[in-house]
Amino acid sequence: MPEIAEVETVRRTLNKKIINKKIKDVNIIYSKMLETNPDFLKNTLINKEIIDIKRIGKWLLFELDNYYLLSHLRMEGKFFLKNDGEPIEKHEHIIIKFVDNTELRYHDTRRFGKMCLVEKDKLYEYEGIRKQGYEPFDEKLTKEYLLEKFKNKKMPVKSLLLDQTIISGLGNIYADEVVFNAKINPLKKGNELSLEECQRIVDATNSIIKEAIKMGGTTIKSYTSSLGVTGLFQKQLMVHKKEGERCEICSSIIKRIKIGGRSTYYCETCQK
Repeated sequence: MPEIAEVETVRRTLNKKIINKKIKDVNIIYSKMLETNPDFLKNTLINKEIIDIKRIGKWLLFELDNYYLLSHLRMEGKFFLKNDGEPIEKHEHIIIKFVDNTELRYHDTRRFGKMCLVEKDKLYEYEGIRKQGYEPFDEKLTKEYLLEKFKNKKMPVKSLLLDQTIISGLGNIYADEVVFNAKINPLKKGNELSLEECQRIVDATNSIIKEAIKMGGTTIKSYTSSLGVTGLFQKQLMVHKKEGERCEICSSIIKRIKIGGRSTYYCETCQK
């Protein structure tokens, strides 16, 4: 699924392609992914220009005049830019038509994605935004902050890194890479982590996400780019999806286990 680096890549790409475009119509094919009344959403978007595209965690924020159109890609959501008149594909559910006869199409095979309109001055009243934790580069994401968040948690650290109320934007891929880089066993409980280990998590999160964004995110079977951008960070992955391969640090065999229902890849030697 798209994580912070992939969503940021989508944001940057769309910012180059659709900023200041005026919306002439909206075709809502599958309305169940909308948390806003479809007619209200459509009528609000028509004749508006997209001023900017921002991001909070895994949420994309399309800035209009008095509103944000929020979009969460969830597992397999993608945006395509097409010309008016091109055939509508099976899983294209929301189509935003611009006056220049181009279209922004939201494609989602599983239909898990979400969209909604939120008034600008009420953005942080929306639960999905209000509950977001600090992002990897936020100066408030410190070892002390993590120690406080983890101190009463008996869940594995891998599961805690997927909690968007603690660190915003991490998903299964980067959580695996962070705990490997930090040399922490993914099964270790949050309340067992030391202040020094929390610092290693902060450092690993910052360095990995910075490099992943630089390389356009990660392109794997479950998520590929749809805007002419192919992520290259998969070439830098140390453990994720590498079950049975040798660890590049110690040559031990990388293992796969399930934690909280999610496949987790790690090195038993490097992450004792």
